Amino acid sequence: MQTWLMLAGLLILVCLASLLFGAGEVGPLRGLHTLLGEGDEEARFVLSSLRGPRALIGLAVGMALGVAGALLQAVARNPLAEPGLLGVSAGAAFAVALVLVLGASATTLRVGVAQLGALVGCLCVLGVARLRGVGGDPVRLVLAGAAFSGLLGALTSLLLLYDQRAADEIRFWVVGSLSGRRLEDLVVVAPSLIVAGAITLLIARPLASLALGERVATGLGHRPWLVRLLVIVAVALMVGAATALAGPIAFVGLVVPYAARALAGPDIRRTLWFCLPLGPLMVILADIVSRLLVAPSELPLGVLTAMCGAPVLVAVVRARRLPTL
Repeated sequence: MQTWLMLAGLLILVCLASLLFGAGEVGPLRGLHTLLGEGDEEARFVLSSLRGPRALIGLAVGMALGVAGALLQAVARNPLAEPGLLGVSAGAAFAVALVLVLGASATTLRVGVAQLGALVGCLCVLGVARLRGVGGDPVRLVLAGAAFSGLLGALTSLLLLYDQRAADEIRFWVVGSLSGRRLEDLVVVAPSLIVAGAITLLIARPLASLALGERVATGLGHRPWLVRLLVIVAVALMVGAATALAGPIAFVGLVVPYAARALAGPDIRRTLWFCLPLGPLMVILADIVSRLLVAPSELPLGVLTAMCGAPVLVAVVRARRLPTL
């Protein structure tokens, strides 16, 4: 509990840093004066309308991707089952790009379509995971997911060529970023995230029993098929909402559960609890760096998370024995 509270305190400091640091003329000192009620109109606008919503959306996206990654890894019994690596985020991104080309731009519509695309991606991932010789090998599963993601990425590129009118909007969106997102976008996806959170609370105990084997879980009164179905729904809701908010952001669902298990142990309930502060920590820190590294321009958020996640992926693959989930 003490470790979790330390992470929560660190997250508060990082959120404060997200408000104070960024491109433009509103620096940390000026931002701090604004938080204390002494700032000018321009500084108040930057903090309340630009950086504030950005930090809140980073919180939501980080929690959603971190918890979704932990759920997906638990149900696939594979430490490399990450939404970005296995095509779940790519499915959501392709679905949104498709509706943008078709002329739809309403945020509400994009959220539903992204969640539908993520649901299809989840079904494909778990279908592959249950294939003999693939699901039991983490590396093969990642290769299958990479092939699926590559196919969807190629189809998204074709959409860019098909409709130049929507190309700029799609190109800006698919790189993954918190820039330009509004608080209204978060309000639209909030019901989906609340439902996904309720499902996660409902299945946490059965999922912990399922880790002991299907016979044990059945003997304890749980239904493994229903648990898997609810996991698919929860992951689709969370990944679809996060992708609709910030675009496809890879490796968050890999690094966060990996770090959470290192701190909490193999119990999925404790792992999910630790994913709540760790996910936003990774996303918001990466967002701050993306704003400062090449200021006044910005790096795509997905580039920073990939730089953090790639070494973890290599470390897991090169380990003598992959952790049993």
